[in-house]
Order: sequence, then structure tokens, then C-alpha cells
Amino acid sequence: MTDQSYDAAIIGGGHNGLVAAGYLAKAGLSVVVLEKQDVLGGAAISARSFEGIDARLSRYSYLVSLLPAQVIEDLGLEVELAPRRFGSFTPDPLTGSGLLIDKNDARATEQSFASINAAADFDRWNEFYAKTEQIAQKLFGTVLEPLRTESEVAALLGPELWRDFFVRPIGEVIEKTFESDLVRGVVMTDALIGTFASNHDAELDANKCFLYHVIGNETGEWSIPVGGMGAVTESMAKRALEFGAELRANCEVLSIDDNRVVAFSENGQTKTISAQYILANVSRPVLNNLLGKPKQHSIEGAQVKVNMLLKRLPKLKSGTDPVAAFGGTFHINENFEQLQTAYDQAVRGEIPNPLPCEIYCHSLTDPSILGAELKASGAQTLTVFALHTPHSLLADRDHDAMRDALEKAVIASINSVLDEDIRDLLLTDANGELCIETKTTQDLEDALGLPGGNIFHAPLSWPFVKDGAQLETPAQRWGVDSGLPGIMFCGSTAQRGGAVSGIAGHNAAMAVLETETQRKK
Repeated sequence: MTDQSYDAAIIGGGHNGLVAAGYLAKAGLSVVVLEKQDVLGGAAISARSFEGIDARLSRYSYLVSLLPAQVIEDLGLEVELAPRRFGSFTPDPLTGSGLLIDKNDARATEQSFASINAAADFDRWNEFYAKTEQIAQKLFGTVLEPLRTESEVAALLGPELWRDFFVRPIGEVIEKTFESDLVRGVVMTDALIGTFASNHDAELDANKCFLYHVIGNETGEWSIPVGGMGAVTESMAKRALEFGAELRANCEVLSIDDNRVVAFSENGQTKTISAQYILANVSRPVLNNLLGKPKQHSIEGAQVKVNMLLKRLPKLKSGTDPVAAFGGTFHINENFEQLQTAYDQAVRGEIPNPLPCEIYCHSLTDPSILGAELKASGAQTLTVFALHTPHSLLADRDHDAMRDALEKAVIASINSVLDEDIRDLLLTDANGELCIETKTTQDLEDALGLPGGNIFHAPLSWPFVKDGAQLETPAQRWGVDSGLPGIMFCGSTAQRGGAVSGIAGHNAAMAVLETETQRKK
């Protein structure tokens, strides 16, 4: 006998699980979400990371682009996404200037291209991103529909877009399009966030990563979630509860048997529930472990995340206004050649030097995440995302020592473009400790169950299937099939998963509802 029975049990209370719960409960199904942590939201949470400091940092995930407006509307989410005035800033040590992409001033952006001796790349930049916008407008609407085939998507996009973004390595296209090494690097970074790949990646993993970075809501715009990332998942949880879903934190799932009976630990007691459908908002290795299957895998992430709290924004060697430089994505040591060199160094088991980094200052766009005293003092948050630090770097090495070494590499990379040492600007917490926290791939695996610290749960997949792929069942058509009856993926492991999007949660719910309709006929 099980304690309770549900139509759907969702394993993992991250954002996709909450979206799936919302849709299913809204449709009248009985739904329970079991979350291991004491707070719902998974990687999309806000936290006061530093003792005694009133700042709600987006601790893991940090920007939003792929969350469809349709999901927000369908569930009535109270989510505010604030656009950033500046697209990006990239210092150029050769000219002492830097490339500042001002989304509100095309003339200023054109002058910025000229200042780094890349005037000819300005028009190419506009033409290139006009193409990505065409892809976004044609393709993004399909991610909340049953999967299309490769031939269907190729026909939808046309031969030129298909060739340049889906067949040829994206780095090759970037290299042939732009002259400036700096401009090439800025474009290439979107192909490498969370993806360990060469600039000329023949496997096209970089292409897949690039695609998801430029198609969000048909514009590719990346926005700041007002109130922090936790505000997004708090709204998702609130609506799921209002629709009738049951959300249970501090519930560690222990096993799932062949009859879809879920055993879990709650308040020191082992309990069981059964469900018609189980939605796995976890990675495949974690699901395999729960099913009693081997957990071994070769998945790995490739990034280091550093959160900081500063007394004020730092001064730059370029003399650029820090509010503009930090108002978008601040690229550091991410020129095209630097990215390839960093990749090559990491393949050899070395921490890249210099380490490619990008910085996001959430508090400039959304000061509400700071308490009144901090806000008045001029304090700012910084989120640093370092590329090409694969999980393999940690193998057979002392983890604490590697975390410290990676943090020092991040600081050295940042300081290379500053006119002062960023460590001198760090606030201290109530214990006198510096307000800086570094999360390695191992930390992400330990805290969130991400295999090898991979922020996408697994290498990204195309948002379509090969011609002739099996699309017989709802789970297959919606890209959420686990290969087991009644068990579906509803998180980043699903096809079209990855990033804070809710797409996989929506699609898993649609597969369940379609299956239910067929079952009742």
C-alpha cells in the first residue's frame, strides 16, 4: 500500500517541474512535486549568500531569454523581465578602447566599432544578427509544439540559413563573416556558454548552444528577472498551488519501481506514493539511479560561476563609464583566438590563462535585489561566468584547492582590464569574510544534481528530430520520452530543454494530457 496516489508525480521542484505542475493542475489532474532541497526553484533561486548582507543574488541561473510569453500568459505568472540598455562591452587592449554595443544608439555603436579599428564589421554585425532574428522568428514558435523533423525545419528556414547555422560549424561562419578578432570572439561566446567546444567544432555542439542563445521569444533578448531569479520560480510555485498542485520540499526521492511507486524521505520517515505518470525534472543519470540502473555517465559541464558584492563598480583601464560597461554583458579575454587558446589549454588539463570571463551586474538594471542601506551606499552585485573550465580539470585533484585556483584565475582575468584591484572593492559579511563565492562544476553537481556540473543536464540537442525518428507516442512527439512507459522527462534533459525556459515543463504536461485523452477514448 502506498500513502497516496496521484495522476502525476514530479521529481524535482526546479522551474520546469513547477511549470509542468501548473499546467497539469490547471487541467484538473492531481499533482505532487517532490523537491529534495528546503526551497523550491532548483537552479533558478535567489539567496542571501553572504551572512548579514541584505542582497538577494540569483545564485545559479541569472538571465532569462527562453521563457516563452505564452507560458507566462497561460499560467498567469507574475514575472517582470527588465531589458538591459547595453548589449555588451569588450575591452580592447590593442587600442585601449573597447566595443560597446548600445542597443538604443546605433550611431554610438558604429563609432565604437571604429574605435577598435573594426568599422567594416559594423554592417556585417547588423546583417549577421538580422539572420539570427529571422531564425528566431521562424523557429521559436515551434518549441511549444510537437517536434518537427530536420527536413521540415530546413524547409522552414531556407537553404542559406540552414547551411550557415545548422550545417557548417558556427565558428567557421563567424570567422568568415567578421574581420576583427575581438568581434569574432564576442559573437562566438554565445556558442560556448556551458558548452566545452573548439571554435571549429565539427560536432556542432557549439551551433546548438548558439542557436538557443539567439532565438528566445523571437528576438534573442536576454533580460534581468526583476526581484532576482527566485521571483520567477516563486511565481511559478504560487500559481501551481493556486491551481491545486501539492508542492513538498525537503523530500528526497529514494527510488522508483516498475509500477511507478515512488519512495522518498520526508521528516526522517520513508514514505511512498504511486502515480499514473512520473515526470522526471532531473538528469538521466539521476533518474537511472532512482530506477536502480547504473548511474555512470560521461557528461560534464565547463564553467565556473562566481558571485561578488562590491562597494561600487570598478574603474576601467579603457576609461569607459562603468555603468555602461557593466550595463550589459562584460566580455573579458574572450577574443576569438583567446577562446581557442583557452580551449586548447583546458584540453591539456590546465586552467586557461587568461581565463575567458563574462560579467553581469544585475543590480544596475534591478536595484530591488539590494536592501535600502546597500542601495544607498552604491553597492553593486557582480556575477562572473568563466568559460572553458571543464569538469575534467577537477579529476584526481583536491577540490577545495582547485576552487581556490579557479577563483584566483577569475580575479586575475578581471583585474587585467581594471584600473584597480577588484579585491579591494569586495564588501565583507557579518563574519568579516569577503563577499565572494565560487561554484565549480563539482559544487553544481553536489548541490543541484547536475551531472558533471552540466548546466543543461546533458549536451544540448537540436529543437527537431532526424527524418524517420520515431514519433508514435505523445512522449516521443513532444520530446520528453524516457524510454519507459509512464515516465517522461520534464526538465533540461528533454529535447528543447536547457536554460530557464519552462519549455520542457510545458511539453511534458502536453504529452501527459495527450496521453490521457488517448487513454480515455
